Amino acid sequence: MEDNSSSSSVATCQASFLQRTLECLSSSRLKLQTEEAAPVAVTALQRYLCEQAEGQQTDSYSYDVTVTDGVCRAKCFVHPSLNHLVHTNILRTGVDIHITQGSFVYNERRLGHGYICIEQLRCAAGRSAVLPRIKDVSSLPMLVKHGMERSVLLQSDVPLQVSRKHYLSLWNNDDPEGDIWTSGCPPSDTVLDVSKITLLRSLESCFRNTWKPLPLLVKIIHKSRLRYYGKFGLKIDYPYQAYFEVADQSGTMSLVLWNELCPEFYQRLNVGTVLYLQSYTLKQSYSNRSHPQMDHHRMKTFNSIEICLNPRNPTSVITVVSPKSVLPQWGLPEVSYQFITRSELEKLSNNSACDVIGLVTFVGRVERVKSKGNKEKYWTYRWIHAVDGTSGHPFILEVFSSSQPEIFSRICPMTYLVCTQMRVCKVENSLPYLTSSCETETFITGYHKGQPYVSDPKVKSFIQWTKTLKDNVVLQKTAVGGHYCYPRPPQKCTQSMSDPSGERKTEWFFLLRELETLQYREHKRLAIQGQITAVRYVKSPKTTEPQQTQQKEQLQEVKERLCQGLLYQDSVSRRFTFDEKDVLLQWGNLQPTRWAPEQTTDTIPPVVCQGYYRVTILGKSSSGIVATTPPAQETVTTHTREVFNHSIQNGNFWPQCDRRCDMFCLAEDVLETACELEDMHVVCILDLCHLGGDKAEVLISKVDCATPT
Repeated sequence: MEDNSSSSSVATCQASFLQRTLECLSSSRLKLQTEEAAPVAVTALQRYLCEQAEGQQTDSYSYDVTVTDGVCRAKCFVHPSLNHLVHTNILRTGVDIHITQGSFVYNERRLGHGYICIEQLRCAAGRSAVLPRIKDVSSLPMLVKHGMERSVLLQSDVPLQVSRKHYLSLWNNDDPEGDIWTSGCPPSDTVLDVSKITLLRSLESCFRNTWKPLPLLVKIIHKSRLRYYGKFGLKIDYPYQAYFEVADQSGTMSLVLWNELCPEFYQRLNVGTVLYLQSYTLKQSYSNRSHPQMDHHRMKTFNSIEICLNPRNPTSVITVVSPKSVLPQWGLPEVSYQFITRSELEKLSNNSACDVIGLVTFVGRVERVKSKGNKEKYWTYRWIHAVDGTSGHPFILEVFSSSQPEIFSRICPMTYLVCTQMRVCKVENSLPYLTSSCETETFITGYHKGQPYVSDPKVKSFIQWTKTLKDNVVLQKTAVGGHYCYPRPPQKCTQSMSDPSGERKTEWFFLLRELETLQYREHKRLAIQGQITAVRYVKSPKTTEPQQTQQKEQLQEVKERLCQGLLYQDSVSRRFTFDEKDVLLQWGNLQPTRWAPEQTTDTIPPVVCQGYYRVTILGKSSSGIVATTPPAQETVTTHTREVFNHSIQNGNFWPQCDRRCDMFCLAEDVLETACELEDMHVVCILDLCHLGGDKAEVLISKVDCATPT
């Protein structure tokens, strides 16, 4: 049956450009170069830890790309020399590419396995010419070389490099990715024998005396995000780990889910889930990890050892107990929360943990920040404002991905947002904000049903308050996307003249290096020292391309221009509407791993922008940069003008106000003050963000007079 099916698939592809390419590559030629390649559309782009090779970093990643010509699909390997096209979101799903050079790679370790390697390509501009002709991409046959038909199944959702068993999320390592992650298995209704269970308080004595522990009956009270620890030389197919805090009537203890058990169980184990555990192991607790704050549970914590659930040696037996089978006589504790209102936030100390619920009024775009010590590992996060009616200020939330991609990508204004185990951050000269911890979970409208917090008094009080609101009134105060940075820069700017290696370099060389290495949606904040040589106000630009006369006027003394000082459409937030919800969500999220028919950015609503400042800063050796200030928008209040005037006097181009819609100013209010900055020697705080392609957002958030040295 497999051979017949494969033969019919090949027959279907006879008129296919991809089929002809494969035939050429798998013949005696093995390598193909052409300048007249037909376009193929990218329908999937998938990442994984690459196989170790000489000269590569220990944390480098490889990419598989699935392309179609409208007749067939082919999964191809992206040559490492092209990885930078992925890093800058030039090679992405939904676009057409022209494959100008490729080769066919036979795998020496697995008989009957080979694939096309794309070595050179051109990315077409504009919308795809291939995808509109396809009704159902998934129905197209997968192209495979004759004699290698059995490898089709292997190529369905596993990497082409056979030493890797699974894909990673495209933009971070925290989110589950692929078909291996299961979530739909129902809990067990099996009758449990709980007469021979042990309690958590007894496990420490079992550990000291090497007794084989009896089964456990516990409830999950906290859940951490996934941790991926894959690296070269590690002989583990699924190097994942997840921590849980579990409890019974005697207290709480940490539980660790290891390796292959993570894809099978992670999405099924939630806060409030009851587990019956057998064949687990115990080990001494790992001290260098974060823990949730659990004082509010008022239970004894056993922190000297932790429970390990392993896929082998021994194979742990995990039974997820159906909620209707849980009996009161088991004595399992209720899940406890520590919800606060916005009016109570100022009373909390720095780094305190709390849970919050609010109505979302602003959602920032998803951005990435590099993990320390790993140049290719990134955290993804977004800023959110949520109100609860108890204060004139919103909750300002820095929400990192919590291994819940389906929720993280759907957060939008007008939804009810719950964030657990958030940490309080108090900073000088700014309102306090909350940031995620490793144990933070987020929930939005549509995901609240069945969660233990629904009966919390403060949650019920919030729901009652929302019933007094009118949607059309709240919608006028909402926004999505655009540039957003918090907290505001410090009162005095300092700039180190040394890079991390200790080599002494100018700040301008450092800035150039940062701009060159910035990856898609990566955000960085840094300081530079220089002289402001020009301040220009640009009114309502109809295009992001600067006029040549303006460029010459601004840059006549600048030998090397580091960026053009443009205001991009992606830098300006937009008002939220339900009619445009899907396209606004797509615009604010990262480029998806897989193309879908609804994937388009052509219908994004127009930006309402009155203008912005373009500032030319001259550095040493006549190197220069043209940066912009955050844009002026229509919604301006008296409070906004007062805040901005105060901000500009203190060097802040980006005032952090009480409400998102108050964060912008009218140009005429500050033009006179801004022009006084010309010819001043200053230290500028810059916010950098790579917007994809050749677009690098460079915005000034603060200016200080430079201190003479």
